[in-house]
Amino acid sequence: MEGTLDGGVVRVGGDARQRFYDSSGYGRPDGSGVTLAPVEAAHLLFRDDLDAVDGMDLREFLAATDCVVRFLVYKDFRERGFYLSPAREGWVDADDARSTVDLVVYPQGNGPWDDEIAYRVRVVGERESVQASDLGDVVLAVVDEESELTYLDTTRPEMVGSTDYEPPTGVAADLLADRTVLWNPPDDLYEQAFYGQRLAGRGAEGGPLQLSLVETAFLVREGVLDIDGGAQTVLERGRRVEGERFDRRLAVYAALRRSGLVPKTGFKFGADFRTYSNVESVANLGHSEFLVRVLPPDYAFGPRELSLDVRLAGGVHKRMVFALTHMNGDIDWLAVERITP
Repeated sequence: MEGTLDGGVVRVGGDARQRFYDSSGYGRPDGSGVTLAPVEAAHLLFRDDLDAVDGMDLREFLAATDCVVRFLVYKDFRERGFYLSPAREGWVDADDARSTVDLVVYPQGNGPWDDEIAYRVRVVGERESVQASDLGDVVLAVVDEESELTYLDTTRPEMVGSTDYEPPTGVAADLLADRTVLWNPPDDLYEQAFYGQRLAGRGAEGGPLQLSLVETAFLVREGVLDIDGGAQTVLERGRRVEGERFDRRLAVYAALRRSGLVPKTGFKFGADFRTYSNVESVANLGHSEFLVRVLPPDYAFGPRELSLDVRLAGGVHKRMVFALTHMNGDIDWLAVERITP
């Protein structure tokens, strides 16, 4: 059985509908034949279910259509027992045919004639960049230079915790270089809400408390701290140290605190923050759940960078979240984790 390349599709006649679509979910019906996307035709050539396309074998067809990266992902899903369709307009629902999706994968046992979808897949090579705004509700299938596949699930999470603490007001603080020291802090500011770090160390009982610039800016804004020069002095110091990145980090810090999460530095993990969902006391502190990196909304990821962040987060039993932060303070949350379909 042979196909004909017609523009961006391959047409196969005869009883191709029964052989390919009805039995295995390839292509779309075209009378008794089928219309195939190039990646589907490539897979049928690979399986020897299709003899040729305009006389071309698999080697020639892949060279002519330049679909080898998508073919590798398509083949992998088929070998895992999934039916899937290219995300072409008119082949799948409009929401699934958007430009950020290459393949629509159905749950095992389902096919294109069913309504349920297991994964929406974006296919990239390891050297391609991916806009952060294109991710979320999509699985990123990364094909590396040795044709190994990595699947990264991207979602838009709700960042909500249950830490509840009402801080005092008017606490005296000194701004020193790129941090603040509270010489006589209320103990519960650290013990119950995990602000700052004891000057004498984490195990110290009482004593002065040191705060980061981002903690200081937030607490001054909330009226908790009384500092010479007020909030503007802290903001200017933060911008001098970090530039506009300080404003983004402050916006994320404030959003996390106000949603009941407790953010602390994520420096040891290569992130901006690590977060705790429920802090009742530092003495009984559990493990942090998220690593958060603050990025501009138009950021473009390199797949290698994403893979590194996700691997590191998974290695310390945390989930990787990116805070895509606009200059007006609006935040789009993006969670990324490795999956095996």
